[in-house]
Amino acid sequence: MTVQRNSPDLTIHRAAQVHPSAVVDPQAELDKGVVIGPGAVVGPDVSIGENTVVGPNVILDGQLIIGSQNRIFPGACLGLEPQDLKYKGASTQVVIGNRNTIRECVTINRATEEGEKTKIGDGNLLMAYCHLGHNCVIGNGIVMSNSVQVAGHVTIEDRAVIGGCLGIHQFVHIGSLAMVGGMTRVERDVPPYCLVEGHPGRLRGLNRVGIRRSGLDLHADEYRQLQEVWKLIFRSDYVLEKSLELAREKTLMPASERLCDFLKASLEKGRRGPMPFLTLRN
Repeated sequence: MTVQRNSPDLTIHRAAQVHPSAVVDPQAELDKGVVIGPGAVVGPDVSIGENTVVGPNVILDGQLIIGSQNRIFPGACLGLEPQDLKYKGASTQVVIGNRNTIRECVTINRATEEGEKTKIGDGNLLMAYCHLGHNCVIGNGIVMSNSVQVAGHVTIEDRAVIGGCLGIHQFVHIGSLAMVGGMTRVERDVPPYCLVEGHPGRLRGLNRVGIRRSGLDLHADEYRQLQEVWKLIFRSDYVLEKSLELAREKTLMPASERLCDFLKASLEKGRRGPMPFLTLRN
């Protein structure tokens, strides 16, 4: 897959379109329909799936795999070395799925240790100036507003919504359909279906808007049980471990079971466990 740079017009990299001012390594793999904008730089270990559009002055480097139908806006830097003092030049990756929108000046770093990956799923929107650190795992359908700074080893599950201008501490886990308000300090795990905001962040209730948009509220029995379990866990006088035991005394539907499983795993992490509700009584 060699790039012919002797034409003053738009360069064709097989079925891809490469602007003459872009620098694309001959070893880079560009599928059909890929568009590389002016001033972009694509390294030798980069693979880009079909119909992905790479905007002006984008830097794609390292072992970077990008799926199909992504839109990468000007100034984004994907696949560069992790900002981690432990990094010693190991062979690591960034793997990005399909149909993602990656806006201006987003940075996504590859992982730290040999064979590890930073992973982004499908259909996500990462707004301008977001940063994803090394070894992050990002699911599907996530909306991340402007200037969200995500430290290393963070996991964000499907359809979470992250408000703008905030930082997420390393090793934090954010559950599916959670919503984090803008400028929240996220230093503890955020359970699925929950709404979090504040500095430091605190649970405020269920993310009813996200639940409604997901269609979960149409399953009346499951939604009602989720509300009951949430109140037992976060609004009762029981400590968190005891409330989880009481919740599991009944047969749990999938949403409530997911919430309880998440909290149990989060408690086992210790000091980076679940975010408290308003006060630190638990």
